[in-house]
Amino acid sequence: MKALVLEKTKCLALRDIDIKESLGPDDIRIKIHTVGICGSDVHYYQHGAIGPFVVKEPMVLGHEASGTIIEVGKRVKHLKVGDRVCMEPGIPDLNSKATRLGIYNLDPAVRFWATPPVHGCLRETVVHPAMFAFKLPENVSYSEGAMVEPLSVGLHAARKACIKPGDVALVTGAGTIGLVTAMAALAGGCSKVIITDIIQQKLDLASRFGMVPVNVTRQNLNDIVSGMTDGWGADVVFEASGSEAAVSKVFEPLCPGGRVVFIGMPVSPVPIDIVSAQAKEARIETIFRYAHTYPRALALMESGKINVKPLITERYKFKDSIEAFEYAANPKPTTVKVVIEL
Repeated sequence: MKALVLEKTKCLALRDIDIKESLGPDDIRIKIHTVGICGSDVHYYQHGAIGPFVVKEPMVLGHEASGTIIEVGKRVKHLKVGDRVCMEPGIPDLNSKATRLGIYNLDPAVRFWATPPVHGCLRETVVHPAMFAFKLPENVSYSEGAMVEPLSVGLHAARKACIKPGDVALVTGAGTIGLVTAMAALAGGCSKVIITDIIQQKLDLASRFGMVPVNVTRQNLNDIVSGMTDGWGADVVFEASGSEAAVSKVFEPLCPGGRVVFIGMPVSPVPIDIVSAQAKEARIETIFRYAHTYPRALALMESGKINVKPLITERYKFKDSIEAFEYAANPKPTTVKVVIEL
C-alpha cells in the first residue's frame, strides 16, 4: 500500500510499503480518511528521535486518525462495515498490571503508532483492535475525529486537575495541546481560563473561545492573574508549552493549595522551584498521553460543548504529504493543526 515513510532524518518518501496485517477475530480493518500532523511527527522528521525513541529503520508516520471500517473480525459486534471511526493509537498488553489497574497508557509494553519501531497510520489501511476504535457521531466530521487524539490529552489533564465548578485556570502555551486543554478546562467547569503564548495570532484564536489571552512578551502574567482573582492566584495551572521559562515560573501565579499539571515535554531536563511549590503546598500532577478519554471527547464534540473545527487550519491531500510536513516544520503563526486527507 502507499504510505508516507520517514526513510531517515529529514527524508520522507510517499511510496509503496509492504505491511502484513492479518485480521484477528477482535480486529477491524479501516480505510484511513484523515490524519493530523502532531508535533512528535515533525520532531521525528526533523531529528530522527524523541528521547530514547530512535528511528533506526524506515517508519510510517502519523497517529491522529479517522477512517471507515471496511472489514470486521468475527467476534466484533459493536461496529460494522461502513462505520466512521477514530482510533486510539496506543495498544497496551491487555493482560498487563497497568491495564488491569486502568492506567493502560503507562503500560511499558504499549505499542503506539509512529513511535519506533511501530509503523504509524499515514497509509491507505490499518488493522486495529475494535476495542480501541470509536464510532463518530453523525455531526462529527472525519477531520474532527482525527482531533480526538490531541483533545484526549487536554481531557486527561483536566481530569488530573480535579477541577471544581468556578475554578480559575491558567494554561501556559497556546499551541494545539494548550488550546484543547483550555477547552477541556472550560467544559469541565472553570469560570475563567487564562492562556499565554508569545505568538499573538494564536492568542487571537484563543480569545474566540472565551479564553483570556496573555502575550507574555508584552504583558505581566502575574499581575493579570492577581487582578482577575483578587490577589489569590489561579486554582489550576496547566503547563502545556514545555518551555524552560514557563516551567521555572509555574508556581508564581498559582494560588495557595492550588494544582499544577505538567503536560508539555521539555526537550531537555529543566529545573523546578520546589521551595516555591512547598510554600504554597502546591499539588503537582503529570500526564503521559491519556486513558479512557475517547468516549468523553466524542460526547463533548457531539453536544457542541467543545468545538475543534477552528483549530484545523490547513488541509493537504495524501499525494502532497511531503509538502504538508515541510510546511508543518515551518508553519505560519496562524497555524494550529495541519491535517492530511487520503
